[in-house]
Amino acid sequence: MEYTVFGHTGLRVSKLGLGGAPLAGDFGKTDEDEVQRLIHEALESGINFIDTAPLYGRGESERRIGKALIGRRDRVVLASKAVRSDLTYDYSSTIRSVEDSLQRLQTDWIDLLQIHDVESQPYELIINETLPALEKLRREGKIRFIGVTTRKLPLLMKYMETGRFDAIQFYARYMLLDHTAKDEVMPLAKKMGLGVLNGSVLGMGILADAPAHFLDGETLAKSKDRLEQIHFLRKSEPKGLIEPGMRFSLSHPDIHVTLTGTASIASLRKNLTFCDGQGLQPDELDQVYRLFQGQSLLD
Repeated sequence: MEYTVFGHTGLRVSKLGLGGAPLAGDFGKTDEDEVQRLIHEALESGINFIDTAPLYGRGESERRIGKALIGRRDRVVLASKAVRSDLTYDYSSTIRSVEDSLQRLQTDWIDLLQIHDVESQPYELIINETLPALEKLRREGKIRFIGVTTRKLPLLMKYMETGRFDAIQFYARYMLLDHTAKDEVMPLAKKMGLGVLNGSVLGMGILADAPAHFLDGETLAKSKDRLEQIHFLRKSEPKGLIEPGMRFSLSHPDIHVTLTGTASIASLRKNLTFCDGQGLQPDELDQVYRLFQGQSLLD
């Protein structure tokens, strides 16, 4: 496993992190005992970063992770989010959301608390209520660092430029079919010393030949066309482009944690084999960057 320093936080994190959404059954039925074994195997394999949210399974992801981390909490950089989508992101709801997360996770502190999908709320509300609530919790020692998540890159940069965040998370914005985050967001994050989390590097399942059920026909048609253009990356896999998709993100020096979302131990083991520091060949990387330059996929 490769490790790096998470921006200016000083936290030492594994380049591969475990995403919590599938652990709660959000993408299909899961067995709780297998989820517990998966989390333990991830830790034993060197993964030390877990990212979850109260939204995932309406708290079930946090509950299962908290159970799995009993006696192991000090081995993990634990990230969660606020608030749930059925709550307004006002001051009191934010405080309540984090307090509830702490209980479900069975911990006294959360290393990174991120404001979840800020595009869903007014900017003024986030700045005037959500963020001050998190800053209060940080002063109390209940959270250590504050992050922000969205796939709307201009909005993400607006939040970054406030100078009040320690980390950012985007999804499906630095992957083989859409690498728009590399143009402005990632250079700004590096300049500001922010930790960078990259989610959905397989493009909502597109690169695994298992696209999410909610993707519309236009997106699926566009992705099919783009997949044909990167056919040169297909080597050993009979279908899908999981290996080049994972290596594309894992090998980028400015992405601190690439999240893998899986409830399958076999899938986890497969993704762990890509944590060897090897990326695409230079000519392949150049070709990927030339393709779809400045073109998003999942807008």
